[in-house]
Parts: sequence; C-alpha cells; structure tokens
Amino acid sequence: MLINQTDHISAMKRLLILLIIALICIVCFMTINLKGNISYILMHRTWIILTMLLVAFSAATSTLLFQTVTNNRILTPSIMGFEALFVLIQTLVIFFVDAQGIPYIGIIGKFLFESLLLILFSLFLYRGLFTKLKQNLHLVLLIGIILGTLFRSFSNLLQRLMTPSEFAILQSRIFATFTRAEPVLIIFSLVIASVIGLFLWRMRYRFDVLALGRDNAINLGVDYQKSVTIILLLVSVLVAISTALVGPFTFLGLLIANLAYSISGSSQHRFLLPTAVLLGIIFLVGGQLFLAQVLNLVGALSIVIEFIGGSLFIFLLLKKVSM
Repeated sequence: MLINQTDHISAMKRLLILLIIALICIVCFMTINLKGNISYILMHRTWIILTMLLVAFSAATSTLLFQTVTNNRILTPSIMGFEALFVLIQTLVIFFVDAQGIPYIGIIGKFLFESLLLILFSLFLYRGLFTKLKQNLHLVLLIGIILGTLFRSFSNLLQRLMTPSEFAILQSRIFATFTRAEPVLIIFSLVIASVIGLFLWRMRYRFDVLALGRDNAINLGVDYQKSVTIILLLVSVLVAISTALVGPFTFLGLLIANLAYSISGSSQHRFLLPTAVLLGIIFLVGGQLFLAQVLNLVGALSIVIEFIGGSLFIFLLLKKVSM
C-alpha cells in the first residue's frame, strides 16, 4: 500500500512539473516580441495556441487509446494510411472541383465532409481488427500500409497532371500548419473535442482494464466489444477533426505517447492521458517558440517532429524485431 501511495505522489508531481512547463511555454509564446498592433497579435497567437492545444489533445488521446485496445505501442491511427487519405481528398478536390474547394457547402460543410470520409475509412479499417481479422495486428498493419500506398500513388498521379498554381495550393494544404484554420472551425473542433474528452475521462478506469487484454477484461465484467467500438469511434473522430483542421502529423502521437509511458511513472490512464497531452503541448508550443524565436525558422515544426517521430518509429520496430 505504501508503494502504491508513493507511486501516486510521484505521478502527481510529474504531472505538476509538466503542467508548469506547458504553462511557461504558452506564456512565453504569447508575450515574446509583443510589439506593434498588440491586440491583433494577441488574438492571432490565441488562435494558434488553441489549435495547438486541440492537436496535442487529439494526437495524445487517440494514440494512447488506440494502443490500449490493440495492446501494441507501435501502431497508431496515423501510421495506418490516415494521412494518405487526407492528401488524396485534398488532391481530388483541387483536381476535379476547384482550387478554392467546394464553395456551395461552405467552410463548415467542407470540414465535415473531409472529417466524415476520414472517420468512415478509419472505422472500416479498425473495426476489422476486432471482427473479421480476429486481432491479427500484422494483417491489419499490412492492409493499412497497402491502402496508404494506393492512396499516395493515386495522389501522385493526379499531382503530376496539375498546373503549377494548383500544385502550389495543394502543397500549402497537405503540410501541417497551425495558422491555416479558420476561427469558426477551431471553435467548432474545440467543442467536439471537449465533449469527447469529458466522455473519455469518465471511462478512464475502464481503459486500465482493457489494457489487460480481451480475456481479462471480459472476466472482470467489461463489455469488451461495446467498449472497443466506442473507443475506436471516438478515436476516429479525434484524428479526423485534427487532420482536417491543420493537416497530417504522422508521428506526433507515436512520439508523445511513448514518452508518456516513460515519464508518467504510472500505467494508469488517469496519469497517462494528461501526461501525453501536456507533452504534446510542450512539443508543439515550445517547439514552435524555439524555432521561431531562436532559430528564426517559420513552418518547420512539422518537419522536425516528423523526423524525430519517424526515427523513434524505426527504433521501436528494430527493438521489437531484435527481441
């Protein structure tokens, strides 16, 4: 009992330290080099911060819960072809419709359309993991990679047929950026994410049971099939709104989730989830602050995170093979 209490205090202290670091990053981001039209700059930075908070929450929560139900710390929703489908959707819209998108459905309509396609794809892929494929992780991963390759190949074909101006617009959309989203979309996404977050937080103790595996969870009285279906649905929504809002971040979730396992000091999801979210905020806000204010680089954060996360993914794969 004493050991569990010590672990609890240790995990709470680590959470508090991460929270302080995240708040410092946010305050510094909002106040450094604050000159000129202060009200406009503060508003602009506020929207960027809100977007980063949304992406950090979505990436951390979706990846951790996806790894919980699959019992695998390498698989993430993004690695399964999600971003490739997003690029294909953007390519199809620009190539067959118009570079400005689909004007008659509006900003919210376009956002919901893209999100719905991503959700349907993820449910089609993830649901098979627990039904027809009977938890064959390697087969699901193979299917995800094949579909991702198919989407990328078709996207590349259409991109080669585009005019230079259309291709330039496409490139600006398929690279993750926090300054592109409209305020109305940010607010709309935050509302959805907040509702999902409250619902998932009420299930936080059930996640600990699901992490024990299917048989153990059923023996402990958890409706495994229903719980997994709900989690996969909510994970799909989180990843879809995040990707449709700012663009693809393939390895962000993998990076912060695996760091959360090591830093949180606990295997309980009531500590893992907030730890991963705070790590995501620190990486995004602190990383953007460092690149912009120290290195004078603009728009390079996604490239740096993808490089670090991709390196971690290769390391995890090699480590798993050698075991």
